[in-house]
Amino acid sequence: MFDINGGELLVLVLVAIVVIGPERMPEYAKQLRDLVVRGRDMFQSSKASLKAEVGDQVDWSQLDPRQYDPRRIVRDALNEPSSPAGAATARRVTQATPGEAPFDTEAT
Repeated sequence: MFDINGGELLVLVLVAIVVIGPERMPEYAKQLRDLVVRGRDMFQSSKASLKAEVGDQVDWSQLDPRQYDPRRIVRDALNEPSSPAGAATARRVTQATPGEAPFDTEAT
């Protein structure tokens, strides 16, 4: 979320201890804990409310926004096997008479 590694977190905690002071630190730690607990409870109640309203009727995989990623669309299109019509076209193009260049009659 904040892209903070362990070393940076340790520096922030040490700065907080120096700025806030060791006598007020337990009070702020309790407030932080209460904030996290309230956030978790709100998330759980929202999740339960959504599940109660929507139920199990929704196919969540169809609503996944990652399926609209252009890179994924191109990758899936390139990995699809060619259709029988495409294979017939490829055969027609490659079967040219000797001495002539192959060409597609539909493209000219």
